[in-house]
Amino acid sequence: MTLSDLKVMFPNATEETWHQHPNGGGWVQNTASVANTAWVGPDALVRDNALVSDNAEITGNALISGEAIVSGDAWVSGDAWVSGAALVSGNAQVFGTARVSDAAWISGDAWVSDAAQVWGTARVSGAARVSGEARVSGNAWVSAETWQVSDTARVSGNAWVSGAAQVWGTAIVSGDARVSGAAQVFGTARVSGAAWVLGTARVSGAAQVFGTARVSGAARVSGGAQVSGTAWVSGHARVWGTAIVSGAAQVSGAVLVSGNAQVFGTARVSGAARVSDAAQVSGDARVSGGPTLW
Repeated sequence: MTLSDLKVMFPNATEETWHQHPNGGGWVQNTASVANTAWVGPDALVRDNALVSDNAEITGNALISGEAIVSGDAWVSGDAWVSGAALVSGNAQVFGTARVSDAAWISGDAWVSDAAQVWGTARVSGAARVSGEARVSGNAWVSAETWQVSDTARVSGNAWVSGAAQVWGTAIVSGDARVSGAAQVFGTARVSGAAWVLGTARVSGAAQVFGTARVSGAARVSGGAQVSGTAWVSGHARVWGTAIVSGAAQVSGAVLVSGNAQVFGTARVSGAARVSDAAQVSGDARVSGGPTLW
């Protein structure tokens, strides 16, 4: 990039206010700080009060601005932007047209790619992958060992996604919710409040899990089903259709709750029981073994 090219983007740029970094030739505003050990590629820019240190690499058309810090062996490339007071460190990578802003942190071996955005005081760490048009915001944490938040999924508020968990499609994880282990939330599903989805559980379709509910083990909640209150769905249980499990109810084992069925109160349904159609199990009721209610 020539000075003339730079002036197209920043008309007030001059050789007195900008300089080319000796390691890569990219333009650096004099108010910014870039270590001699860092790399700023010929079309990359570092401006404002940004800091690039250690062996960090800024390549492609990437832009580092504001009070942002890129350190360690981190890479920012493609058309990515890092701005505000954001931090990209360790072996993290930000690329594609990704945006990291405000006071967000990307660390460890994490990647933010494609058109994904991370902002607020959100944290993405470990080997997490945030891709597609995914959004991670607020005080959310994504600290996955092997997997990702992708497509147009949203993780916000104080939510955490950790372990090998996956959130994709147009799913939303918000509030103080937790998705961990090898759990998956996808489709248009919503996990909110202080709900937890853990183990190898799946929440999919238009299902909702909220309140302080728990979905664990290999359980599945799908369709337009809802699990709320302090309810717990565990084991290999299935809740689907427009079924509702609420209150302090527990559904476990190989139970199937489907159709418009409801399990609520402090009811317990276990074993291989089936609750379907418009059946209701409530109060302190116990249904176990293999009966079918409809």
